[in-house]
Parts: sequence; structure tokens; C-alpha cells
Amino acid sequence: MTALAHEVMPVTTDDKPTSGLGLDEILWQAWKAMELPEGYQAEIIEGSIEVSPTGRRRHGVLINRFRRALEAYLEGGDFAAYQEINVIRGRKSWIPDLFVAPLDLDEIPDEEDLGVDAAGVVMVVEVVSPGNRNTERDRIRKRREYARAGIELYVLVDDFDGEGTVSLLTCPDSEKATYTDEHRVPYGADAVIADGPAKGFVIGDSITRS
Repeated sequence: MTALAHEVMPVTTDDKPTSGLGLDEILWQAWKAMELPEGYQAEIIEGSIEVSPTGRRRHGVLINRFRRALEAYLEGGDFAAYQEINVIRGRKSWIPDLFVAPLDLDEIPDEEDLGVDAAGVVMVVEVVSPGNRNTERDRIRKRREYARAGIELYVLVDDFDGEGTVSLLTCPDSEKATYTDEHRVPYGADAVIADGPAKGFVIGDSITRS
């Protein structure tokens, strides 16, 4: 996830009354009405809208190494790697640094055609950015959100966990909002995806090196 997120309080648009609307719906309408300057993105995460600027150079280097390697690995199959697309579940919206979904995204549209339905996403990747708010978001709050959505694999690339760690989070428990299996691999060793369309894909020094 990109750096320096800021929470935005719910707002109303078009002078329409919000009486009777729940918080999720108010946030949803506010998110849809937002007009952000170039280089910013907005997500709805656990009851708030968060606006984030483009990531730092290191963030971009890591995710683009990951994307290029994953694209080559998935070539010729039925799944592909994507960036900068809304992943939507109900009235929540996230923009993972990278995700894997069917080659034809028209197979998994969300109901308002604003992105893709999280139910069709099989893997998400986040690269942690510096700062307590950013690390807490990716390690805790987005972990809960992705688990609630039932996304089978969450890959967390974290420069700030010791000397650097790749975590493979699997077996989501939607009701408890947690992944029940976690495999943590320090930088310098290979983290290998065990299942799904990217089974056998190696996340190693070619991606995480400084």
C-alpha cells in the first residue's frame, strides 16, 4: 500500500439528505463522489476513507519487480496480475499494490462497474510503506479486510519487519476476519506460493533485494 494515508470524514453530495443511511452507504457515496488530484488514490478500509499519494521509489521498485516476474510466471494461463484497479466487496473498496484474478476481468465485475468483485480475486500483494499508520494498515487492518472477503492468499512484503520479511497468509476465516495460516520468510530466503494459479512462484532475492 502507498505511503502517508490520511483519513477523510464522511461527507454528503448533491445536497441530498443522509437521514436513514448507514455509515457504509454514506462512505460509499462520498468515495464515489471524490475527485482526487493525479497521483492520489482513495480506499474504504474498516469504516473510513483513506487517501494515499503515490509510493516512494523503493515501494515502486519492489512491486514492479514482483509484477514483472509474476506476469511471466502466469503467461499462457487463465489468470493475470493487475495493478491500480478497485477491488470491491459490498461497500468497501481497496486498491492492492498487486492482485491476481481471471485473465478476463469482465468475468468478475462489481455491481456498479467501478472495479472488480473481490470474490473473483485469488491473491493480493501489499508492499509495506514506512510509518506507523502505514505498517498498521497493511499488517492489521487490510489483513482483516482481505480475510473477510475470503481472498485465498495475501502476500505481505515488509521491509520493516526485522531485516525484511515476506509473509504468505492463507486459509482466510471470513467470520473471524483473520488468516489462520501464516508463513513468514526472511529476506534472503525463498518464499514459495504453495497453491492457486501462482503455485510454485518464488518470492526471493530477485524481488526483495535492495
